[in-house]
Order: sequence, then C-alpha cells, then structure tokens
Amino acid sequence: MFVDKAAIEIKAGKGGNGAVAFHREKYIAAGGPDGGDGGDGGDVVLIPDANMSTLMDFRYKRKYAAGNGMDGAGKRCSGKRGEDLVIRVPVGTVVRDRATGAVMADMSACQRFVAAKGGSGGWGNAHFATPTRQAPRFAKAGLPGQEREIVLELKLLADVGLVGFPNVGKSTLLSVVSRARPKIADYHFTTLFPNLGVVYAGEGRSFVMADIPGIIEGASEGAGLGHDFLRHIDRCRLIVHVVDASGREGRDPAEDFDIINRELKEYSPVLASRPMLVAANKCDLLDGESRARLERLEKRVKEAGMAFFQISAAAHQGTEELTRAIAYRLTELPPIATFAPDYVEPEAPAELPDPEINREDGVWYVDGGWVERLVENVNFGDYESRMYFDRTLRERGVFDRLEALGVSEGDTVSVCGIAFEYRR
Repeated sequence: MFVDKAAIEIKAGKGGNGAVAFHREKYIAAGGPDGGDGGDGGDVVLIPDANMSTLMDFRYKRKYAAGNGMDGAGKRCSGKRGEDLVIRVPVGTVVRDRATGAVMADMSACQRFVAAKGGSGGWGNAHFATPTRQAPRFAKAGLPGQEREIVLELKLLADVGLVGFPNVGKSTLLSVVSRARPKIADYHFTTLFPNLGVVYAGEGRSFVMADIPGIIEGASEGAGLGHDFLRHIDRCRLIVHVVDASGREGRDPAEDFDIINRELKEYSPVLASRPMLVAANKCDLLDGESRARLERLEKRVKEAGMAFFQISAAAHQGTEELTRAIAYRLTELPPIATFAPDYVEPEAPAELPDPEINREDGVWYVDGGWVERLVENVNFGDYESRMYFDRTLRERGVFDRLEALGVSEGDTVSVCGIAFEYRR
C-alpha cells in the first residue's frame, strides 16, 4: 500500500537525575560530596533512506520515544546518555509541525535532522558544595525531553510530472519511455498511486518522471484522487500535460486543457507557473471531427506559449521526440526544488505557571506548574531539603492561597503526591 502522509507523536528522552553521594575512603575523613551528574536524554533523529518509497511503516505505529538518561552515581560517575531513536523516512519527506503546519525539515536536503532534543541531565550534589554548605544532601532532577506531534509528508523527487484527466494515457507513456511497469487498463483511476520511472534520453542524459493519478475537475477541493497526489508534483521542474486528443469519451481536449490548468492554479499558483509541455495523446485514433478539436487545442496551447506535441504512446509515435524535448528543456531549468524550513521554535516561558489548588474529600491538592520541578529537586529524607521545600512554598505564596481558600490547621495538603499536615 502506498502511504504518503502520516502524523506521529515523538518524545525525546528525559535527562537522568543527579546523585546524592559522599566520598568514603579509608584514612580520609569527611571526604565530601561526590554525587555524579545524570546523563542527557536521547534525541529523536530522522534520517532519509533511499530504499524506502512509502510511509507505510507509520500507518499503524504512531508513537515513538527515545531512551532516558541514566541517573548519576557516587565517585562523581555521570549517568549514561540515553539512546537516540533513529527513524528512517523516504528521501523527499517533508517534516511539518502538526499544530502550525510550518516546515521543520526537508529530508531531501539534509542527511540528519534532530526532530526532538533530549533533556539535560541533573547535577549531582558535588556541584552544590560551598564553604558554608559542605555536605549538601540534595541534587537536581533531569529535565524532560521535547515532545512533538509532527506530520511526515512524502513529496516524490521527480524532474517531470505527468498530469491530466484519468485514462488519457499517462501510465502508458511512462511505460513506453522508461522501464516502469505501472498497471494499465481502459478504465478511470487505474492508477491509484504515483509511479516513478527513469527515462534515458541518450548521451548520458536521464531524468525521473512521475505518473500522477488522474486529476478531475474539483481535485484542488478534494474531488477524485488528484487532491491526494498533487503534492507529488510540487518538486517537479517541468510538467507534461497529457491530453486525450481522440475525444473517445466525448470530452473536448481544449476544455480539458483549461480545466487541468485551473485545478493546478487553485491548488498552488507557484505550481501553475512551472514550465509545461503539452502532449496530445492517442493521435493514431483521430477522425475528421477529432482533428478539428486537435487544431483548437494546438491553437490554445500555442497562445499560452507552450510547446505542443502530437503522440501516440500505445503506438510509440512521437514519444522519442517528446523525450528529447523534455531532456533539452530540463537543461535550462534549476535543480529540483527543496522546501526551506520556516518553523520557529516557541520560546520557553520565562517562568513556569503557578500550581492549581483543588479540594476533594477533605484533602487539598496542589498540582502542576513550578511545584512539579520543586518536588523533583527535593530530598525529603534530608532536613535541610525539607526546610527549603517549606520555605519555597511559603515565599511563592502557596500557603497564602491555601489560607485564602479556607485551609484549616491540621488539614491534609498533597503537593504533587507528597502529603503533609498543614501547620501555620
């Protein structure tokens, strides 16, 4: 199954906690604090893989997490860094932030992209020794890693894109000029996903051609299959518009030409401005009436300033001339387009918000905000750390808020799961 768009959740590793430890060695009294630092959390890294051609791997697995950093240890031993999570994606995948739609990276232009950075490891108690606090019994907790929701959007790396109504012969043309073997049948939407083929134009020249599933009127608004796959011609340097000149299905080729161009413009004005060649296909089936329609089409195309070719892909007529013209035109065009990142990392708040205070079944709950970080960094087995905890809550107004809400002497207060009896 061809999957070209997937939304996933990624989470980098949390940094390890710093250690509380003291140096103990024979004949060395009061060796002092020697707790090591925690290891940094692992990153989530995206790497392009030329052997992948679809995002099928992300259809069923949506959550990815890197390894957490290890905690520090005594003897100033730092914790091991968390293992990076490497996610392989097809070449040409565009990574977007799901919330804003901004481009974070184009995996056709970079070999390695850190999509989520791991949290820093916490400091061990060796960092907090001072002349007046020679035996600190606390350390810092590691920081959480980044969490994101991203969208992976595959945009094929093709020099040339074949566009046109269903059943006009795009797949047949691709099979004739390259070694690609797409499914070919005489009914609409035979092609259900884009096909790629390498076209050799002689003298060491070659280019990649993409057969885009049939576009119909209203494709830019989601009708048919065109809306799903128009993204695959975003990178194309040249568009070859294939039109059924025979009129076998009762359509006017000139009208078809205008409809497809209008759909391209509504989908993307930039795409509509790309250079275009027009190939009138099935010219071996022309009769008197259809020849008149072909002349109107040719006039319309030349008025638009585009090159016009009469071909029959099934009969191999005019395909070599078309291929040579495409190869020559590509020499005049810039390389395949890449998407410049425009994602701006939101600024971290200067200060975490105040905690929420709620009462339930006679217990006061203080949760969220800066108190979560406070609890992580307090050693409740140490008297000095407990006094620091109490002093911080008092200085930052938590006790004042509790009293304003009606807390009474002896009530139970739970701060992020740490319960104590309230005393003024």
